Amino acid sequence: MQLSLGAYHIIPIQPKDAWAICNFCVANEHRLKLYFPKTLEQNLTPDLSNIFVQKKVKQFQNKEEFLFTIREDESHKLVGLVYIKALDWVKKQGEFAYAIDYNLEGCGLMTKSIQKLSDYAFENLDIETLQIIVHKSNLASVKVAENCNFTHIKTLKNEYTPTSGTPMNMELYELYKAIE
Repeated sequence: MQLSLGAYHIIPIQPKDAWAICNFCVANEHRLKLYFPKTLEQNLTPDLSNIFVQKKVKQFQNKEEFLFTIREDESHKLVGLVYIKALDWVKKQGEFAYAIDYNLEGCGLMTKSIQKLSDYAFENLDIETLQIIVHKSNLASVKVAENCNFTHIKTLKNEYTPTSGTPMNMELYELYKAIE
């Protein structure tokens, strides 16, 4: 499976992705530290990334969590990660989490990625509700939710506790599969 994004494409996590994910995480450490601390700590060295990738490939195969990579077509450089996580197969619900390389912030690539993966989730995974949970100060992520037609549902009190230990309120956005 490959989804085209013009000069970029989205593909599922591959066993060979460890080096690329390690490089992405190290290069974007300051961007990942607050909202992706576990992904960051599991990818600080190539050996840790190998373990991480093996686990994520297995989770993808078992439909426990889906990790996709965004890559540049020409160089195949990994420039972003998108998770479909917190899957509830009874409610037919999943949550997006995503990160883009600092060099590509604000160019609309993540918006295109979430649009494509929303369609993919609705058409191929039997998901009916997709969520994005974001802090209101993360304006780029709020913009992705809004640009992808997610609806603001409510503020989730003390929803996320970063490594600093101070719980944060988060905003819940949802998108629903169109019923024809």
